[in-house]
This record gives sequence, C-alpha cells and structure tokens, in this order.
Amino acid sequence: MDLEAERGGGTAVAGKLRVFLGAAPGVGKTYAMLREGRRLRTEGLDVVVGLVETYGRHGTENQLRDLPVLPRQPVSYRGVELTELDVDALLARRPALALVDELAHTNVPGGRNEKRWQDVRELLDAGIDVATTLNIQHLESLNDVVEQITGVAQRETIPDDVVRAADRIELVDLSPQALRTRMAQGEIYAPDRIDVALDHYFRAGNLGALRELALLWLADRVEEELADYRARHGIRAPWETKERIMVALNGAPQGEHLIRRGARTAARVHGDLLGVHVRLDDGTVEREPPGLAPQRELLRELRGTYVEVSGSDVARALVDFARTESATQLLLGPTSRSRLRELVSGSVINRVIRLAGPIDVRVLPPPEPGLLTVPPAPRRRRPALVPVRRRRLAWLLGPAGAIALVWALSPLRDSLGLPGVLLCLLLVVAGTARLGGLLPAAGSTAAGALAADYFFTTPWHSLTVEQGADVAALLVFLAVAGVISHLIDGLTRRSQQADRARAEAAVLTRLAGETVESGARVSSDLVAELRQVFGLDAAAVLVRTGALWQPAASAGAEVPLLPDEASFSVGLGDEAVLVLRGTPLTEEDTRLLGPYVTQLKLARERERLVAQASAAEVLAHADALHTALLEAVGEDLRTPLAAVRREAERMPDPDGRRIGAEVERMERLIANLLDLSRLRAGVMPVVLRPTAVAEVVRVAAEGLTGVRIELESELPRVLADPGLLERAFADLLALGAAGAGPVVVDAGQVAGRVDVRVTVHGGEAVGREETGPAVVRGFVEAMNGELAVEEAPGGGTAYVISLVRAGA
Repeated sequence: MDLEAERGGGTAVAGKLRVFLGAAPGVGKTYAMLREGRRLRTEGLDVVVGLVETYGRHGTENQLRDLPVLPRQPVSYRGVELTELDVDALLARRPALALVDELAHTNVPGGRNEKRWQDVRELLDAGIDVATTLNIQHLESLNDVVEQITGVAQRETIPDDVVRAADRIELVDLSPQALRTRMAQGEIYAPDRIDVALDHYFRAGNLGALRELALLWLADRVEEELADYRARHGIRAPWETKERIMVALNGAPQGEHLIRRGARTAARVHGDLLGVHVRLDDGTVEREPPGLAPQRELLRELRGTYVEVSGSDVARALVDFARTESATQLLLGPTSRSRLRELVSGSVINRVIRLAGPIDVRVLPPPEPGLLTVPPAPRRRRPALVPVRRRRLAWLLGPAGAIALVWALSPLRDSLGLPGVLLCLLLVVAGTARLGGLLPAAGSTAAGALAADYFFTTPWHSLTVEQGADVAALLVFLAVAGVISHLIDGLTRRSQQADRARAEAAVLTRLAGETVESGARVSSDLVAELRQVFGLDAAAVLVRTGALWQPAASAGAEVPLLPDEASFSVGLGDEAVLVLRGTPLTEEDTRLLGPYVTQLKLARERERLVAQASAAEVLAHADALHTALLEAVGEDLRTPLAAVRREAERMPDPDGRRIGAEVERMERLIANLLDLSRLRAGVMPVVLRPTAVAEVVRVAAEGLTGVRIELESELPRVLADPGLLERAFADLLALGAAGAGPVVVDAGQVAGRVDVRVTVHGGEAVGREETGPAVVRGFVEAMNGELAVEEAPGGGTAYVISLVRAGA
C-alpha cells in the first residue's frame, strides 16, 4: 500500500499513532481518549469518532456529546447483524484525527481485515492520525504472563511491534483499590457481574501485578527510544538516567565480594546490577573457571543479570559493553597476575581506566580475610613440614642445579680448585634446604659431591679419588652441608612454630573477645568456626535422644552421625558429644581444642537457659492473664453477691440463713482465688514462723458444728504463715461441715514433719489425690508444705496437710 496520499492539495506522510494504554478494563482509557479528542476539537482540529465502545458507562457517553460520530459498517455473520469500523467512510471523510477504540479487537470474519490494528494501519498509511486504546493483557509477549497472573487466557492479541511503533503511548493509571471501588459502585460492569469479577479477575493482587507489568513494559519502551536516540546522534558517553552497576567477573575468589558490593550499591541507588565475564576469542578452547558457576548463581539470587562477551582484549571488551549498556560504574577486583606477566602483557586494570572515559571505575581491595586455618604443628625429631609443591620443586632443582653448577665451573678447574667449587656448592645446598627442607638438601649435597669428584678430582671424569686432601675436602663439605641443612631446617621449624603460636593466639584472642562482648556463642557458629580453624572435613555436636543420636549443630560434608564414625570425639556432658572427621588431631591441636569445648558447653547451657527463660516467660504471661481474669471476675461478682445477700436478709428463716451462708461461702472462695493468684504472682508475701497447729485449727473451727479436734497438747510447732494456714484449715473444715458426716482433726509426726489430717466421714470417698481443693493446695505449697487426699478408713475422705516442723 502506498504510504503517501494527497491531502489538501499536497503530499501527506503517514499518520501518527497515539495509544492510551491501561493495565486492566475500567481504568478510563476510552474516557481519556475522548476527553483528549474534545480538547483538540476545541482547538480547531478535525476530530471524528470512528468507533467507540461505551458499555453503557455514563461518564464515557457524556464525553461523546460534542464529537461527531461516524456511523458503523453493518456486517452479517451467520444470520446475525453486527457492526464494525467503517474504514472506507473514514478514508473518504479524511479527518485530521480518528478515535478508534479497542486496537486488539478481532473483526467479524469476511470483512476487510482480520484485526482492527490492520484497519488502523490503513488509516495511518493514508495520512490520518489515530488515537486508540489498548489493555496490557492483549500484548502478544505478555499474554502467557497475564494468564499465569489472572488465570484467564486472552484470545485477542496484538504484536508488540505494532504498539512499540506508536508515536506516543500514554499510560492511563489507576490504583487497584480505586479500580475495585469503581467496580463495586457499578461503574464498569453490570450488577450481576460485579461479585464474580471482584472475586476473580479484579482481585487486588491481580490488579497490582498487571499494573506493575504495564509500568515495566512502558519503561522498557522508553529505554529503547533513548538508546535509539543516542545511536542516531552518535552519543557514546553514558547518560546517568539510571544507575547501572557493572561487575567484571573472571571466576577468582574475590568475585563474590565484588558481586555483593555491587548489589549493595545498586540497592542504595535503585539501579541495575550486571555481571560480565569476557571470553577470549583467540581460537583456543577456554575452560570455564571453576568459581564462575557459583558467582553466576549468587548474581541470580541478588537479582542481577549475568552476561558473557567475547573479545581478544579483555579491557576493551569490558569498556565497550559498559558503554553499550550505559553502565555508570564498573567494579574491578585486584589483579591476580604476577609482576612478570604484567610487565609482559600489561595490566588490565590500567587499560580499563584509560579506556573508560566518563565511566566510574572502582578497583575494590580484596575482602578482609576471615578465619584462617591454624597451620599444623611441626613434628618432633622430624624434618620441618614443607608444602608438597615446594618439596617437589626442590627435588627437581636442587640436585640438577648442583650438577649444572659444577659442570659450568669445570673450565675453571685449574684456578678454582676443589675447595672453591665445594664452597659454591654450599650455596646451592642452603637454597635447596630453604626451599624444600632437609631431604632435598641431602639429595643436593650428594649430587654436588659426586659432581665435584667427577669434574675436580684426579683422575678426571671418574668417581675415584687419588689424593687424600681431596677426600678430606669432600668429607668436610658433606659435614658442613649437613650442618647447614640441619640449621636451616631448625630455623624453618622455629618459624613454623612461631606461625602456629601466632595463629593460636589470634584464635584464642578472637574467641575470648567475642565471648566477653556478646556472651556465650551459638553452637552452630562455634562448630563451623572450629571446622575451619582446624581444617577438618566435618564437625558436629550430637545429642542422644533415647537410643538415637541427633545432630544439634553441624558443618561440612559427610557429618558423622555416630560417635564411632568420627576420627575424634569429646564429650560435652548432658548426653552430648563433639565429633570431628578429617586429619587426625595432634597434641597441640587438642590443647587448642579445649577452649572450643568449653565454649560449646557454655553455648549449650545458654541455649538451655534461654529455653527455660522462654518457657518461664510464657508461664508468667499466663499467670498474669490468670490473675487479671480472676480479679476482673471477682470485681464483677461482688456486686450481684451483695444484692443476693440483701435479698436473703429480707427472706424468712431458714431459707434466708441458708442463702446467706452460700453467699458467704462464695465470697470466701473468690477471696481465696484472688489471694492464690497473688501468691503465684509473688505479690502477696508469705512469712513463715513457728506456729502452733492446735491454736490455728481451733480458730478456724469457730462457728462450725460437727467438728471434733483431737490434737495433742505436746504437738510441736510448724513453720507456717498463721494467716494462710488458718484459711487453709477453714476451707477444709467448711467443706467437711457441709457434708452429712462428722469431721475429725488429728495430727502426728513423721520424719521431721507434722501431718495434720482432716477426715470427713460419710459421703463418697475420693480415690484420686489430684482432686483435692486447688485453693488449699496452693496455700499449703506456698508454705513449703504438701496436701494429700486419701480414702478414709470406713468411708469418706481424708485431707492430709504435711508441714515442716519448726527447728527440724
């Protein structure tokens, strides 16, 4: 189709498309489009409504009142009369601006075009500007995401490129709550559809997700337009419209430190995080560094983006990518290249700084070292411990170097002589001893002596020695070389012992410092630290639960699940044991392990106390609620009880007296319950002093009938609070007096205690001790006593109060 059309006697270019984008139906897209059309019409622009769906919404219909509306084109489909946009009429009318609703609409089959956006494209090609509406769920790229959010599949979709090509996109935004309010008020759907819509598609979570989706899509389009603008105008310098933190990754251990620093910086400035790895395209197959995979995973967890680029120059590739992505900061780690390699091939960091231009380049120092593994202690009466790599290198260079040195000095045989070459060989032996230890030095000594014999003694080039002076020189060389090697080995041992001592001191200082600062450590932290300090494969604290061992704290792989599976174990008390797996511990290691064992015991004790304190806090809270409830109930009951008492006084005897007695009993029960709650809360003091039981019982029995007191006059005093003891006996005697049988009070001495028995004869015997009066039990236990409930001989119930004898 021709993109140009004659208009008003001139040549017109393609029209401009303006899209009113919404996150969901009902946000006001059509309303905003019509309002903008009315505004432009008042300014003299020829505006025509090509097609608008009002759905009976009064606000939208009101916006149509001043706008000319083009009649729709009738379309017959399967015997049904439908209407669609009349493209031919619009092309003939040729307005300056056509308002066409629902860009993603699918036309009736058999019409001019399959989709309405194709109709709009014809209008644009004819030079007619078009304003249209669209919901975010109709975009092809977001269709599946919207279905996951809402559970509703959208059948009508539109290619993203059609919308992205629009000259102007305006987001018609409305908060989820405001949209739900409009829905509830009947401004969007008919009343019979409101409840279903609010419970399904128009849930607040769905609307919030759709709104965020629309904002993100629009932000991406703005970013694309900005990138196109910069490309068209040749702008290479980054525009700091949004912070983008770029981290250079090469798989080195400090990469995780760089990623975390970059993530924190990006979070502070609300920017993006990019991780970039450069692969060299020099034709060789480069294996991925082993540390790159975990760094990629960490970047994903911190919501960053990982990218790989190729280039022959690492610095150039990093800077070019940073400019392409408009990165504002580039984070680099310390170089891992040797000085020699930097001299040969140059420094990547220096080249990045020179090429970066306006991009901020930050070279971060390596992270502070955490806990270091304590080096192994030198073994007694054995050569000093030397790393395997150094020992192998010493075996390779030492003997070969000695032989090469003697061969190189052989032309100077006449002037240098055997003593001179042996003196030179001592330097080789000393260097070998310093590099690889005692055994490689011995090998260098032997190789040097044989080479000196071969090249510097007569007969030449043989291993025989004719002159005694040469034999003596060789023997002296062997002795001096042995002494030098032994001294250097001793110095190495002393250095290793000093390193070990410094490491132990650092570990103990840190352990003690953290303990003083924060108290007992957590078991899991201690176990992890212990494993790292001693370089173990695994460490754990096992706790016995019945016949099984359960790990309470662990660190490492293949943690021992039984003490027998561990290479070392030590008891922590209280059915707990520390188990270790890895290199066997030496005597020095076990000495350093002692403080960790002590800390683990303290940590377990602290955890136990914390658990007890937590349980006690829960009980205290429950007691406080219990006390508050009792006090509230007591206050609420006093008023009706007083009213009942007044009514009972007006009633004739014996009903009045009986009701009054029950009221007094109820008031006494309420008072006892309140006092018991105060006792448990520690508010009511308990004063224990020597008390005569007989006197207390007689006072408690005053006014009660059917009570027989059989207490001996020589009964010893008990340690009790007289007031509480009297109330306890009063409750028990009142309980017994209310029954049908007599009540007998007697006492006896049992092993430093006095047992006072209140026997209620008659009635059903109590068979369980737990059914004793709770209030009496609380009073007795507050005085360090005990209450037992037993079956009385001959029937009935016996309440036994056992108290500590005074002076016992």
